[in-house]
Amino acid sequence: MKKLLVSTAVSAAMMLSVTTANAADYVIDTKGAHAFVNFKIKHLGYSWLHGHFNTFDGKFNYDAKNPNASQIMVNIDTTSLDSNHAERDKHLRGKEFLNVDKYPTATFKSTSIKFEDDSGQVTGDFTLHGVTKTITFEIDKVGEGKDPWGGYRVGFEGETSLKLTDYGIDYNLGPASTHVDIGLFIEGIRQ
Repeated sequence: MKKLLVSTAVSAAMMLSVTTANAADYVIDTKGAHAFVNFKIKHLGYSWLHGHFNTFDGKFNYDAKNPNASQIMVNIDTTSLDSNHAERDKHLRGKEFLNVDKYPTATFKSTSIKFEDDSGQVTGDFTLHGVTKTITFEIDKVGEGKDPWGGYRVGFEGETSLKLTDYGIDYNLGPASTHVDIGLFIEGIRQ
């Protein structure tokens, strides 16, 4: 019986070390501009206003054999908001919206990931405008493999919708503009 317990413990330790060895850390490729944090919101219900954040960083851990053990963290510089219109950007960065002087950073940190094949959901804590809420991104794996420079990459995309008043942003944009859609388009380089 003692030999069986020792054998089982050794086998379990070996399985754990193999699982851990397959997991890899990735840094989000913002230097090569292969990652994006985009947003869109309806303008009066007639069209979409699109924009993005020019400055952000992050990292994630991923193992294709055990993707549900993955983790991701993203830091967004809210002062880098860009909707391709300087006056509007100034207004969106101001006190009525993001108030970037007081809240210059937004963050997302995952708490759970659930994959089925190459699609799934990432749930985590999102902090914006000084408020932290639990949100969920619907995600898809775009692909993974070696790059031409001897590295290894993996990419994902995900989207979610946020209610502005949940984050203390209560400027009245009309009934068609109560939510903003956020998209994360992430390509990571294995470290």
